[in-house]
Amino acid sequence: MRILITGANGLLGHKLVQLLAGKREVTTIATARKKPGDLPSRIQFAELDITNKTQTLQVVAENKPDVVIHAAAMTQVDQCETERERCWQANVTGVANIIDACTQTASHLVHVSTDFIFDGTYGPLDETAIPNPVNFYGESKLAGEKLIQESSIGWAILRTVLVYGVTPDMSRSNIVLWVKKSLEDGKRINVVNDQWRTPTLAEDLAMGCYLAASQKAKGIYHISGSEMMTPYDIAIATANFFNLNASLITSANSSTFTQPAKRPPKTGFIVTKAQRELGYKPHTFTEGLSVLASQISN
Repeated sequence: MRILITGANGLLGHKLVQLLAGKREVTTIATARKKPGDLPSRIQFAELDITNKTQTLQVVAENKPDVVIHAAAMTQVDQCETERERCWQANVTGVANIIDACTQTASHLVHVSTDFIFDGTYGPLDETAIPNPVNFYGESKLAGEKLIQESSIGWAILRTVLVYGVTPDMSRSNIVLWVKKSLEDGKRINVVNDQWRTPTLAEDLAMGCYLAASQKAKGIYHISGSEMMTPYDIAIATANFFNLNASLITSANSSTFTQPAKRPPKTGFIVTKAQRELGYKPHTFTEGLSVLASQISN
């Protein structure tokens, strides 16, 4: 099987490359705007900017993948709110280009989406929940989903929640790494206690993408952890796991933060469909921290 990955420089892209490097039956083509520094020798690379339609069509046509795992996106929620044109180019125009490329090569598409397409009035959510985004990032990701659902290609949409993990070259942090570093530096941090998520280990999301790709799964799947936690819960659990000073963490209401983009209060996913149909098995949050800790020590 030939699998092409977009966004190979991101956290998910990195984990996908590492996972697929160990799959001898898979030929993997990693793509990104620039080549990752630690690309395994058996992984091929092609430069790709998904917002460039000509380049997207060319790269996919040259590599003829059986499956495209589309992990490239603009995910900085506040930046998406303030830089709407750039966000739309990445999350909607980019998806349209990928669809056109998959159409010409008859490639199956596994597309990564988000819990932020929901308004957060209740959770956890299954795949039948009705989207109603409260910020522009969510709007752009929902628009991308709709383009895929209206297309003639084979597709699976994998929605996920609050991904955490570590890579050798972390250009962006995530909640676990931010809490860990802040407490190691002796900084006091305020963490929201009135939003609920099911935090997702990056390795679990990568495995979910691989399971969907290898089976050419069709439809929508919710891929995340299975434990509902507030960011404050996550911070306390992280502090306790790494034996850091939890008294530096203050519980705070989200109304005390001023951010350009509104956040849905309560999302989180029910992952039973993915478990049943794909064989997806998420780590517990504590197990996820163990995975992360072993990678940091190495």
